[in-house]
Amino acid sequence: MIPFQTLRKLSLEKRLNVSCRLKFAICHVKLVLNTESGKPRGPYFDREGDYICSRLVILMVKKKSRIWKIVVIIFSTAIITMLIVMVYQWVVEKRISFVEYREFGIQIPVNYTVHGIDVSKYQDVINWQSVKNMNVEDVRISFVFVKATEGLGNEDQMFGRNWKKLKEAGLIRGAYHYFIPTKSGKAQAENFINSVTLLPGDLPPVLDIEQTYGVAPEKIRQRAKEWLQTVQAYYGTAPIIYTNVDFYERYLKDEFDGYLLWAAHYLQPAQPRIYRSWSFWQHNERGRVNGCYTIVDFDVFNGDSLEFRKLLLNR
Repeated sequence: MIPFQTLRKLSLEKRLNVSCRLKFAICHVKLVLNTESGKPRGPYFDREGDYICSRLVILMVKKKSRIWKIVVIIFSTAIITMLIVMVYQWVVEKRISFVEYREFGIQIPVNYTVHGIDVSKYQDVINWQSVKNMNVEDVRISFVFVKATEGLGNEDQMFGRNWKKLKEAGLIRGAYHYFIPTKSGKAQAENFINSVTLLPGDLPPVLDIEQTYGVAPEKIRQRAKEWLQTVQAYYGTAPIIYTNVDFYERYLKDEFDGYLLWAAHYLQPAQPRIYRSWSFWQHNERGRVNGCYTIVDFDVFNGDSLEFRKLLLNR
């Protein structure tokens, strides 16, 4: 009999072997009668038990070996895929560094000194140094809002790269969450918090809310407030609300007037037409910047550079 303390120290294969031997030895005892006395002679143990135990151990080892092979294959595939993505992004970034435009391709509103753009995965790889270096009649891109998350558990596939490269290029950055009204506001806020680390010099977090998805206005406002309050409690600063003028006036209105507004209103010559004050204006969705193949949204800040700096996080 093997002591219990010793059995605990044995490997899985050895413990299985021992337990199987004991089990099959007991189950396969043969009593052979003595032909002279008629009394049992033995007992004798059937070797079938030993054979089955040995086979079980071999099968167990093979199964474990197959599992390890699968793990190695999955891990190797993940590394190769990551390397391919990195090489692709590096090659594209080098190529788009030669993408240049003589102008932004749109009318730039006058009387504004702080200009910016906003992007997401749909702009693919962007050479942010080329964006920063572009200068058309003293108009430069000073800030960029990038999409970080959407709904529950979704992160924009270009967010990590954009967030890092913007910092390296010296552009002021901000992150926004695309709101899905059918989902919990608090859970969506946690998704954003898990993805976005804000540092001094960054813009406040942004809630992008522009679709109802069939949800009642009261429910939209309730869930939007959940997101805003959760994010503000975590980052210690009030978020900005992004939406179009019509959506704000129909579904948000007075209850959200205390938040800074980033208003989308195209084809307006001077400013968005809305009853309340605003901080950012998305005035066009078809602009062009160096270092980017696709069109981008253009924005302006409603104030001078000093007022803009006061808006940035300081801790």
